Amino acid sequence: MAYDDGFRRTEAVQAVTARVLGSTGAELTAVYVPAEGDGVLQLAEMVGGSGVPYGLPTRYPLSGNSPVAAAFRSGDPLWLGPAELAEYDLSGAADSPGADAWDGTGKPPADVSLCVLPLGGTVRRLGCLVVMDKATDAFDADRRQLLELHADQVAAGLEAVAARAMAQTERRSLLGPGLDTLRGGAFTLVLRTGRMDADAQVLELFGIGPEEFDRRVETLLERTVPDDVPALMSIVEPGGLPAAGHQLSIRIRRPNGELHWLSLRCRVLVDADGTPERMLGVVADASYLRPTADEVSIVQRLSAALAGATTIRDVSRVVVAALRAPLAADRVAVAELEADRFVVSVLDPPEPAAWPDAWRSEWRSEWPDAACHSMPTLESVLRTGHVALWPPGAALEADLAGIGPGGLAVLPLPAEGRIVGVCLIGWDAEHHFGPEERSLLTATAGLVGQALVRAHALDAGHELATMLQRSLLPRKLPSLPGGVAVARYLPATMGLEVGGDWYDVIPLSDGHVALVIGDVEGHSAGAATIMGQMRTAIRAYAVEGHPPDVVIAHANRLLLGMETDLFATCCYVDLDMEEGIAWFVRAGHLPPLLRLPDGSTEEVPVEGGPPLGVAEDGEFPLTEVGLAPGTVLALLTDGLAESATLPLEDGIRRVCAALAAADPADAGQLADALLGGAKRRDDDVALLVLRYDGMRVRPTRVRWTVWRLPDAVMHARRFTGRTLRSWGVTAEQDVALLVVSELVTNAIAHTQGEVRLDLTLAADRLRIGVNDASPRAPVKPTSVDWESTGGRGLLLVEAMSASWGSVPLSGGKQVWSEIAVEPGERLGAAAPAAADGRPNGEEVR
Repeated sequence: MAYDDGFRRTEAVQAVTARVLGSTGAELTAVYVPAEGDGVLQLAEMVGGSGVPYGLPTRYPLSGNSPVAAAFRSGDPLWLGPAELAEYDLSGAADSPGADAWDGTGKPPADVSLCVLPLGGTVRRLGCLVVMDKATDAFDADRRQLLELHADQVAAGLEAVAARAMAQTERRSLLGPGLDTLRGGAFTLVLRTGRMDADAQVLELFGIGPEEFDRRVETLLERTVPDDVPALMSIVEPGGLPAAGHQLSIRIRRPNGELHWLSLRCRVLVDADGTPERMLGVVADASYLRPTADEVSIVQRLSAALAGATTIRDVSRVVVAALRAPLAADRVAVAELEADRFVVSVLDPPEPAAWPDAWRSEWRSEWPDAACHSMPTLESVLRTGHVALWPPGAALEADLAGIGPGGLAVLPLPAEGRIVGVCLIGWDAEHHFGPEERSLLTATAGLVGQALVRAHALDAGHELATMLQRSLLPRKLPSLPGGVAVARYLPATMGLEVGGDWYDVIPLSDGHVALVIGDVEGHSAGAATIMGQMRTAIRAYAVEGHPPDVVIAHANRLLLGMETDLFATCCYVDLDMEEGIAWFVRAGHLPPLLRLPDGSTEEVPVEGGPPLGVAEDGEFPLTEVGLAPGTVLALLTDGLAESATLPLEDGIRRVCAALAAADPADAGQLADALLGGAKRRDDDVALLVLRYDGMRVRPTRVRWTVWRLPDAVMHARRFTGRTLRSWGVTAEQDVALLVVSELVTNAIAHTQGEVRLDLTLAADRLRIGVNDASPRAPVKPTSVDWESTGGRGLLLVEAMSASWGSVPLSGGKQVWSEIAVEPGERLGAAAPAAADGRPNGEEVR
């Protein structure tokens, strides 16, 4: 059909386009695209029509009753036989050439079938592909699948055309030539046998004559560039098939040595049992994937800059500088892959607030790191090793979607046959990926991966020390009832070895929590090792139930007994989360800082002792301070408050000023404000911040000393029954009495010394604890003979409890059991009688 719509076409373009759209095998094929600002769909190209007695108009109103407009509006394909076509108007706009081609009625002949396939997704509709044939049953199931694949190829080409148009010239002048990139053909592959039927266009793209093709898929694989064979094989192997709409780009080597890009789209048909049976595919020319001159220059500049990068940090900074501005990206992250974790080397922008919550929760050093299994999509991309691009609105986990809500690119970084890291590039505004961009990112990924491996070889010693310190610091701080704790760690300036700063948060019994911060002298792997030993020792002493001064005294003697000349400073806080009472012990460390609810700040006047490892007879006095709800406690090392140019007193005043100015509503942002940015520092910095909120509903506790009398268990049951009735706990009373009987019986029968019963009622649980003087933990029997008269006590406790266990205490242990309490059971007004341990009252039955 001849028409003139303002598009410039040459004979070569027309010939190529004929092969593009003609590959559908239909009598007539056309592409309609939206005309800018006109509210109509404009005919961009048409092929065929000689065998159809009537043609199509050049324009369709978007609001009209044409099948083209209807499919464009709904986004669903239309498969119309003669009967369905009669319900639509095909005449087009009144001033459109060919509008009266249907005998002036707008109705096609009775033997014509037509399909309309929307191009593009719901976010951005690119146009419609129209296919017309004379047969009344022209579109069977296989042909529908192939035509949908053709539509995907046309959409990909229009995306590339639009990208070029926005960057180079006006869109209308490039629509015709842009379809040149879509010329291709179709194939059918039987998965069980590997036999393939391919049309002439597919064979021509691979440079294979029809007489040379033996219908084996291996014949096509022989022409593929070896580096791209694994990707191509993955779509043939069961379980490795690409998702619908996925485009795979490969390179082939033609017989004359020419390297050529092809794109592949395919779908899999299954049999009645769900077993993959056949694959339908479309192969098209993808020469538009070749990089432009601008992209080549970017890669060349990146390669030159990476050649001078000697550390992992330098490599990461080069990547950010080379990619963020040219791609107009909002976020760039470079991370190494170490075991099962992503270890970030550079983030841009560096502020934690610019990154998703899950990344901020892992921000325990200068940059965060995260577990691979927390982001399964990212983990899957790394397994495949191919660049992955997600458009706006893609269904991703929050950890990834927050990095690029407008578009996200994930670049696995390969080197030496493995994936050594990943680069994440995100956009806030809507971003659509052109094929040239994919080519640029793929080339970048290979260069960066090799540079990371080189950098590893150059600073392996420093990295080993850094990994050691990472493994010795807490991975995550516990959740605390009545407060929020956050920590930050910044390493020293590049060139220094790893330091010995550490922090810890240790949940204790009876609603207490221990906060610890310390600093081992020096910067070396030895300092980091001592740091790990001290942190472990202090945690062990604290969990045993020792008071704060005893914990620090034990740690001091331990360090003195080690074969080292290093000493350590430490500040230890034991905080009662229910009452808000804190006990401080300071061993040569900086004093803690408090931000009071009114916004004022002060140093806590804690009487200090000597550093750990200095004096064997050193004393570590206790200082008691009451904390009101809303108080913020900050523990820090001297790297935050002191440097070669900043005296300690001035540094403390600066930190106090920042603490007063920060908003305590977000403890994480408050900690970041205290750090004052991510600048390089002369010394390591460790910071531990606790916002004390107080507990709305405080657990209620009572204690009772069990006398070693013949009827001691009876009195323990009576005390428990009276206590539970006063608390209003009735439904779980029988279970609690049975547990008390078994635990008290075991303690009296198998230990010597004092036995004490502790009862604690929280919002949703009842905790029963029996303390004795034996350090030996109870052992649950593996089997009990039916004739035996003992050994069933712990089995009963385990069966009746939600959880149970044993913890060491100073001078003994506690065996405990927790029982779930029904919602609504809460404290009564009366207090339990006879809490002094005297036997009284009637026995509970």
